[in-house]
Amino acid sequence: MLKFFRKTRQKLLKERRPGKYLVYALGEILLVVIGILIALQVNNWNEGKQRNVIFEGIIEAFEDDLMQNARQANVSLKWGYQKDFI
Repeated sequence: MLKFFRKTRQKLLKERRPGKYLVYALGEILLVVIGILIALQVNNWNEGKQRNVIFEGIIEAFEDDLMQNARQANVSLKWGYQKDFI
């Protein structure tokens, strides 16, 4: 593929037709920009997935803490009720 672009670029330079070469150069620049934008989009997508995994871990830890606190509160309430009746 690179060989094709190199040959095309050299051919246009030899013909001394700057208009065609300019169109070719702009096309090549456009291809590079599109490639960079695709790479950035994939990177953003991956970062989003990683953030979601971290967020889900935090939510699970919060849920576990909440359940543990509820159990401890129930134990404390039962102990308090038993102490009141003794």
